[in-house]
Amino acid sequence: MAKAKVEKEKDQGARPSLRAAWGVICNKQRGLMLLMIALVVVSVILLIISLTTLRPQNSVVIVGYNDVFGGYQRASWANMLAFPLMAIIFGVLHNLLAIRMFQKYGKDAAMVFVGATILLVVLSVLTIFRLLGEW
Repeated sequence: MAKAKVEKEKDQGARPSLRAAWGVICNKQRGLMLLMIALVVVSVILLIISLTTLRPQNSVVIVGYNDVFGGYQRASWANMLAFPLMAIIFGVLHNLLAIRMFQKYGKDAAMVFVGATILLVVLSVLTIFRLLGEW
């Protein structure tokens, strides 16, 4: 039914809806669907880790490391809100972008995009652990 709706919208010249494209992904493109679900899962993990490590009771926390400017950079704990924001953007917005990429460029481009986003999320988790001194 979703495929018929997508084909009907293509015939009318309109861009297919996200819901219809998601239906096609679920029915025909299991690999892409599993990657998109994995992206949501790792993004939720990043969100949980980043929210539990905010430490708002501290006035100053380590927010970055730079070899050029002399090591660890300290700032307000509010600067660490970038990590939960990134988790939400990666989990929601990038999945919507992947659906649009699937519509326009096909399965392979969307899979590369989702895979690269999962890699970015994993690198963000590693960065948080490095800033906390856990690893």
